[in-house]
Amino acid sequence: MDFIQIPVTVFLVFVAPLWLILYYRSKRKSNQGLSEKDKDKLHTLISRTEKLQDRVISLEQILDQESPKWRDR
Repeated sequence: MDFIQIPVTVFLVFVAPLWLILYYRSKRKSNQGLSEKDKDKLHTLISRTEKLQDRVISLEQILDQESPKWRDR
């Protein structure tokens, strides 16, 4: 019986609290939001998306003038 109690006690006193502290510390770090590098990438993607959206609108306007029934195809 003592053979099992000693490892369980060591686990509960030392390992489990350290494990919980490290686990929740890593969770808190991962929930801090976007890094500056990620924010820069996001802004770059947003600007590219806006440019592509403008290009699509321009192409649709040209197609509407050249071939008004192109959407029906």
